[in-house]
Amino acid sequence: MKPETAGKIKYGVWGLIVGGVIAIIIGFAWGGWTTSGTTKTMTDEAILASQAAICVAQFMKDPNHGEKLKEFEKVDYWKRDEFIQKGGWDKMPGQEKADYAVSQACADGLELLIKK
Repeated sequence: MKPETAGKIKYGVWGLIVGGVIAIIIGFAWGGWTTSGTTKTMTDEAILASQAAICVAQFMKDPNHGEKLKEFEKVDYWKRDEFIQKGGWDKMPGQEKADYAVSQACADGLELLIKK
């Protein structure tokens, strides 16, 4: 192999490596690329937010939601998720038992309604 060809190959390979690293840095920093762990976390947060919104809507559809909201306001902060669970508003259609995080997020959503 000629020395000129060896130099071209050497610098070509280094160019590919450096270009690949720069593409990865730009992709993750500004291109919106994510790892599977980050994507799963984002998906779980989105599902929880939508289920909490459904829970608040189910609470507000209750015929006695005004009374229930006053009762909810009187309940201690750390027992509010239990109040939601007892009412069954945290259960999504087709579920027998809801996730604890849903009732907690629902309680936070109802607390925002109280403050308005």
